[in-house]
Amino acid sequence: MNLTKPLILASSSPRRQYLMRQAGFTFTVRTPDIDESFPATMPAAVVPGYLAEKKARVFEAELQNEIVLASDTVVILENEILNKPVDRTDALTMLSKLSGKTHTVITAVCILSKNKCHCFDDCTEVTFRSLSANDITYYIDTFKPMDKAGAYGAQDCLPENFNPCSKQELEFLALIGKSDLIAQTITRPPAGTGITIIDKINGSYFTVMGLPIHLVYDNLISFV
Repeated sequence: MNLTKPLILASSSPRRQYLMRQAGFTFTVRTPDIDESFPATMPAAVVPGYLAEKKARVFEAELQNEIVLASDTVVILENEILNKPVDRTDALTMLSKLSGKTHTVITAVCILSKNKCHCFDDCTEVTFRSLSANDITYYIDTFKPMDKAGAYGAQDCLPENFNPCSKQELEFLALIGKSDLIAQTITRPPAGTGITIIDKINGSYFTVMGLPIHLVYDNLISFV
């Protein structure tokens, strides 16, 4: 997509940057320096939108003709937000909690210009298979998921030959000529070293990865 205004991606996430490039966007990366805290009384489902807008507004005062896009992803299990693990023990605890259960992943996006602000989010349900203690320690030691909310990356631990994308995502990828993007995002470890953690994804795979790129595309079109 050729935008009529310069685009700033307010994210240091390599996954978000990759998805934006694959969707055809040209952008400059700026990392917002913010305190990612939020009010303790804030409902968990509202938090990603609050943080995405907080990130975007870091650049508000300096905007002229640019558009800023910021995003935030949270993993929610039984109304508890599981952030990025602070250490290995924290990761072990998170994955133990997620084992055998269905949790919610919400990714929110804020698009901001000098005169306009538009925020939206997307919600996906992810079901984990039951994991043994050995499964969990193996996954953490092999895939190092310390930079990921909930201590896991969907692209690392899908069943073999599993299609993780929704119908809307598949249609979008076909539209932009990137139907091979699914395979490109999935981690392919050496034979015998992979592990399956996810049993089912109900919703958007890219939302779980950290950016519902099909919705970003549609909203940027309407924004400009």
